[in-house]
Amino acid sequence: MKVLIVDDERNIRESIQRLFGLDGIDSVTAEDGRAGAARLVEEAFDAVVTDLKMPGMGGQELLEWMRAEGLRTPVVMISAFGEIEDAVRALKSGASDYLIKPFDPAELIHRVRGIVTNRKREDMLEAGSRTAPPGKRLLGEADSMRELSDLIGKVAYSDTIVLVTGESGTGKEVVAREIHARSQRSAEPFIAVNIGGVHAELMESELFGHEKGSFTGADARKLGLFELAGKGTLFLDEIGEMPLPLQVKMLRVLQERKIRRLGGSRDMPIDARIISATNRDIEALVRDGRFREDLYYRLNVVRLRVPPLRERAEDIPLLSAYILARLRLRSGRGPTRISRQALKALASYPFPGNIRELENILERAAIYCDGEELEEEGLELPHGRQEGQLPAHDAGQGHPAGDPGKDAGGKASPSLEAAERKAIILALEECRGNRTHTAVALGISRRALLYKLKRHGIS
Repeated sequence: MKVLIVDDERNIRESIQRLFGLDGIDSVTAEDGRAGAARLVEEAFDAVVTDLKMPGMGGQELLEWMRAEGLRTPVVMISAFGEIEDAVRALKSGASDYLIKPFDPAELIHRVRGIVTNRKREDMLEAGSRTAPPGKRLLGEADSMRELSDLIGKVAYSDTIVLVTGESGTGKEVVAREIHARSQRSAEPFIAVNIGGVHAELMESELFGHEKGSFTGADARKLGLFELAGKGTLFLDEIGEMPLPLQVKMLRVLQERKIRRLGGSRDMPIDARIISATNRDIEALVRDGRFREDLYYRLNVVRLRVPPLRERAEDIPLLSAYILARLRLRSGRGPTRISRQALKALASYPFPGNIRELENILERAAIYCDGEELEEEGLELPHGRQEGQLPAHDAGQGHPAGDPGKDAGGKASPSLEAAERKAIILALEECRGNRTHTAVALGISRRALLYKLKRHGIS
């Protein structure tokens, strides 16, 4: 958390700064409203604590300037006078809170943390309505996946811009979410936007936002995804589809770390981490003049390649068990295991659609499966199957998806139970322990989730 302290009395602003420092809050000071405004132009802050009465530009004028410029940073107004009219005017102008000097230091910290949390919650709710919900995590035991996981761990704790490449359906967004989840930004929003899924004329407004009246139909201010991401992560999927005019603006954002809403008059600093992805040959796009070379170098600081499923066939049993477990969680029915022959057939198929295609094949087969075991005959694999074998160490030797049956008590095989438990735990982690959101991500009711948590002994 980073707070701007504005007060014309040096001892007060330095006292507040020391107070925040003892509580782990980073802060910057300014001696009056004009100096505070200059700081707000250059840096992104989570909150502003400002004195009301100051020479030149006072706290009320600073607040009104912020709102006129479109800055949404929450403000706590402090004053030694305690006039009710001043408090009412400040709150009507958009102040989040008002404190009278002298105040309890613990109370100031409590108020600041409260308004920052509320703003973050509002932004995350808004972001959630405009981005894909969580629900998948990075899975794999193949050497290529272990190597990818190690690389993710190395880049997660930096703010380096990352470019994720790989074929369609390999899980590039899952990799981006994993980077975010392992980073120091994990408590902040993760926002994903598919560049190819939004009309070119609307993409600029979606990313940067717009002011009221900036174009026909803009009847209210709209926040862009850069703003909503805050100190979190903005994932730009299919970056190769970005129109050239927007590429110019994106380059400027990456260079200056500032954005301007459509129709706005002032740049605003941003602090979001940028991760982009593409399934196209981006170097070929650069050679063909369809992607700017300077933007390419800005995005390609660290590059992670997600291997296609055909290069990690040994992960098919693990992925199949996980997918089937999630399907059972959603529907309450379906096969509890998959036969060795079915796994062998899956391992022999090249999967041009990668994990997304595996999910579709298993979901379709599970719907039509009448028994407890998913057989090879139930798999509708497209033509073009290649010869291959299931890796020996996975061929029914206690692997989650290859378990041959039920235990003596008639329950589903312990290995698939473990897969279901893992699916729930991963979803809980992705949703930061929120059970309601976890139930939505898993496609089940909250009551069903509570039953599953109790059954699996998950606290």
